[in-house]
Amino acid sequence: MTEVLVLVDHIDGAVRKTTGELLTAARRLGEASAVFVGTGFEAAQADLARYGAAKVYRVEDPAVTDHLVAPTAEVLAQLVAQASPAAVLLPSSPEGKETAARLAIKTESGLITDAIDVQPGGDGVQTQQSAFAAAYTVSATITRGTPIVTIKPNSIAAEEAPGAAAEETVTVTLSEAATAARIVDRTEKAASGRPQLTEAAIVVSGGRGTGGDFNPVEAFADSLGAAVGASRAAVDAGWYPHANQVGQTGVQVSPQLYVAAGISGAIQHRAGMQTSKTIVAINKDPEAPIFELVDFGIVGDLFTVLPQATEEIQARKG
Repeated sequence: MTEVLVLVDHIDGAVRKTTGELLTAARRLGEASAVFVGTGFEAAQADLARYGAAKVYRVEDPAVTDHLVAPTAEVLAQLVAQASPAAVLLPSSPEGKETAARLAIKTESGLITDAIDVQPGGDGVQTQQSAFAAAYTVSATITRGTPIVTIKPNSIAAEEAPGAAAEETVTVTLSEAATAARIVDRTEKAASGRPQLTEAAIVVSGGRGTGGDFNPVEAFADSLGAAVGASRAAVDAGWYPHANQVGQTGVQVSPQLYVAAGISGAIQHRAGMQTSKTIVAINKDPEAPIFELVDFGIVGDLFTVLPQATEEIQARKG
């Protein structure tokens, strides 16, 4: 069975849920082989085996881990030349997409980003993408080289399937250009107690309608165990950190439930959340564009609606 390479998304061996989703997608196409770059492999091996990784290519060379994404792309390019995989799957994160782009150039292969589904097709790997504010679903097949695909988090449900996760250490040879930019310092982001925006099953976002007061948004999100997002208008106004911006120029999310509070629904924002499974909007303007996209819409003031919803959720949780 042909291998399918999956770049493991992890922090010091703590495997993110996106990796389970990628391994599940890989098993549809062939034999899933994980590519683990960095430290903490021992902590990650059991999780990789649980989601069906038959093999794990391990790379712990400081020449790779102490530099930016370019060395990772070269590692993957060497593995593509060595294993001739049916495809390479990566997470649709900023780092994942940059790595994928570099890999596509190095291997002269086709690239598809932000896929929401991957299936074997008669002409090769077939993907689906959501386009034009979820008005269309686009099917595509890569026809050149090794298919390289980045997959949006929460698009494919992770399914367990025991694998061997047999370790194979990889020795890499890096070009001078790949090591030109080196990481000199790392600072851990302060923990908020909320899930990662890209991994959360529920996201509650606030926009211009908050007037800068995100307290009702955060309280409602915490009652649901949700991540907190923000529109570009809210971020540009300095009301919320840029890292929490949902949209075309921010983070793209695809949760099971997305709640937009005080967000008008400009195309820039819709591009970042249009693939959410269920969308709820709260807005005082009944003509707001966001209502064209939602499954459930509430015409009302978020400062009235959200506290009532939070109180009801807390009551039902006991």
